[in-house]
Parts: sequence; structure tokens; C-alpha cells
Amino acid sequence: MAPRTVLITGCSDGGLGASLALAFHAAGLKVYATARNPSKLGQVTSAGIETLTLDVLSSESIKNAVTKLSNLDILVNNAGAEYLMPVADVDITDAKRLFDLNVWSYIEVTQAFLPLLLKSPHGGLIVNQSSVGSVAVLPFQGVYTASKAAIAMLSDTLRLELSILGMTVVDLKTGVVRSNLIKNQKEAKPPTLPEKSIYYPAREVVEKALSQDAFAEGGMPTLQWATAVVGDLLKRKPPPVIWRGEQAWVARLISVLPFGTFDGMLKKLTGLDVVEKIMKVGAGRY
Repeated sequence: MAPRTVLITGCSDGGLGASLALAFHAAGLKVYATARNPSKLGQVTSAGIETLTLDVLSSESIKNAVTKLSNLDILVNNAGAEYLMPVADVDITDAKRLFDLNVWSYIEVTQAFLPLLLKSPHGGLIVNQSSVGSVAVLPFQGVYTASKAAIAMLSDTLRLELSILGMTVVDLKTGVVRSNLIKNQKEAKPPTLPEKSIYYPAREVVEKALSQDAFAEGGMPTLQWATAVVGDLLKRKPPPVIWRGEQAWVARLISVLPFGTFDGMLKKLTGLDVVEKIMKVGAGRY
């Protein structure tokens, strides 16, 4: 039987998608690595992986990518971005744009490739890149984590709906991994607190949290993460939820413990405890 085929979105150099493409390729699968900008596919191209241009926010681009394939066994919806800002200061246009990428593009791409996946002799497999943030409340990341929670719920629903057709859907809850996600977010729009923000008296602390500099150099190496994930996905019966990446076990624990158990820890992790003290001093409460 011919090797299984996998298409991965968001495979730009240095990202999680590129690492997944390399890991699937090493496992012997036929890989289609895609990105909106083909000039950023050098990492996978140099490994001999076939590439396609695919802008997941363009219906025309999605349709065009479908025509390039005659068969498909695995679809990995990985393309995504971050948006950090206190909910009270969220720019609604930016928030909607993030949901377009992190949620609605996953559905549109899935719908487009579903006919090919349904024909897979192995039983089609859909993998949606979620996040530990889909179950862990992270201050200043409300819109981002809400988008991940949305795709996690949609994945679980899709899992049931497609199971009767012999397909498998996996929610990939990724922890901290040493990728370029934080760098890309900062380059696209450096996080700056608006002057009208109710948190402006503590802007230095808040903006430090928004920059995520504390996490920029940490996390599990991308290829180590990707190799483990691919190992999980190629099992005879892949788990419906995969927890991989640094601190993924903490998020898994949070998801089953009583509500609010880790609030104190999460405040300290994001500097919200310091913001609270500054705000109370400014209000004359200390």
C-alpha cells in the first residue's frame, strides 16, 4: 500500500507546522507542507518535502490547494496566531481577525478536504492544533485562549459527527514549545496597552506580560515535541486528545481540579498579582 499522505497548514520556517512536517516525513509519510508565503518554506523544502501555497484565510487559495491532491489521509490544521490584551482593552476588529484564523479557517479547510479524507483507505484523520490555553485561564490572553477553546469544542463535536463515517478527529493541546509563535506575534503588532486602559497605571508590568519575554526562550524543542506528537497520531488508535509540550501536564491537571484552584499561581505567572497591588495603591486601598 502506498504511504499515507498528510497535509499540514502553517509550515513556515521555525514553527510547529514545519516541525510536524519533518517528523511525518521522517516517519515515512508523503507530506504536503503549506504556508501562505512559499518563501518561508525553506526548512521543509531543504528536507525534500513537497510544498504548496495555501492561505487559509482565502477561499480561492483553499480550493486551489485541494485540486493539487488526488488523495489525502491526514489533515493537520495548524496555522494560527496569538493576540494578547486585557479583555477590557481588546480591539474587536483584531479579535475577529484572530477568530477567522484560529477557528473559522480550520472549519473551512476541513470542509474543503473532507471529500478526500472520506476516501482514505486508512480512515481519514483530522488534527486540530488547540492549546493548553483552551482549558487554562491565562490573564491577558482571553481572546486567544477563547479561540482555542472554541476550536477544541468544535473538534470534539466533529469527532462524534465523523466517527459514524469511520473518521478520527484529534484535539492537539500543545503546551510551551520553543517555536516562533511569540516572535511572530510581536513582529506583527507589538503589544502596547492603550492609554485609556484601566490598567494603564500598571502598564509596565502589563506590557511585560503581553510581550511574553519570559517564555520566548523556554519550552520543549519543536522537533522533540513534533516527534512525540507524530508518534501519538500514528498509533493504530490515536487518542482523541493529545497533551504534548512543556507544562502540558499542569494544564491537564487544571482541567480536572475544582474551579479556580490555580488562580493564585496563574496570577503570579502573568504578573497579575503585581498589577493588583499597583492598582490598589493607586486607588488608595493600601
